Amino acid sequence: MMIRAARIEQKMTVSELAIRADVSRSLLQRIEEGDPGCSIGAAFEVAAIVGVPLIVEDPKTLAINVAHFKEKLALLPKAARKSQRGVKDDF
Repeated sequence: MMIRAARIEQKMTVSELAIRADVSRSLLQRIEEGDPGCSIGAAFEVAAIVGVPLIVEDPKTLAINVAHFKEKLALLPKAARKSQRGVKDDF
């Protein structure tokens, strides 16, 4: 979630970040979702590119960073595209 927020804040698309990190788009999306089955090396690479620290010595600093990113995520829209479903009004 923090990686996705940092990517969006830097106005990078999933494709752009995937190319820079030399990973597939699907792996990048899984990393952003927090999938534990992802390669730790790929996760660290992606985090380093967008500037998200994954290792913090002070737990208080980590808690502050997480709270900060949660506030940002609350402001983001849940979807960027409008729904493709049309309205059926033929009664």
